[in-house]
Amino acid sequence: MMTLEELYQAGRKVVTGSLTFTAEDIVRFARDFDPQPFHVDEEQASQSLFGGLCASGWHTSAGWMQCFLRFWKEEIRRLAAEGLHAPKLGPSPGFKELRWLKPVYAGDTITYAVTLLEARIVASRPGWRINTILCEGENQHGEPVIRFESKVIEFA
Repeated sequence: MMTLEELYQAGRKVVTGSLTFTAEDIVRFARDFDPQPFHVDEEQASQSLFGGLCASGWHTSAGWMQCFLRFWKEEIRRLAAEGLHAPKLGPSPGFKELRWLKPVYAGDTITYAVTLLEARIVASRPGWRINTILCEGENQHGEPVIRFESKVIEFA
């Protein structure tokens, strides 16, 4: 089984996918998880500091995970076709420095990426590694909209 560090060179940015945020998706997500006026009502949003309907930061974050999971399933398939075993990734023990850098408006397409920053062996857990990754997204104009650093557990 490969390690994430063997698969992706530290510092190399890998695009994981893109997601277009429709007005309907923004409102649907916001109604359930972040029902602030600028996320659920186009008219009120136009009068807000954002000037238009925009996605919740949590929606933008969930979009990163959606694209990453789709990407990772495809990576597992790709590696298997080459006769290789993908690293077994587990949960994240947390993240830090979450920044919503620019609003994501209805119609924006966000392209997400991941960069391996560091990988270390967990001395107290044989076969475990902790990977530190930089998670990012930018809109169709190349403007950064989200950035955070996350930890991901890897099992042997």
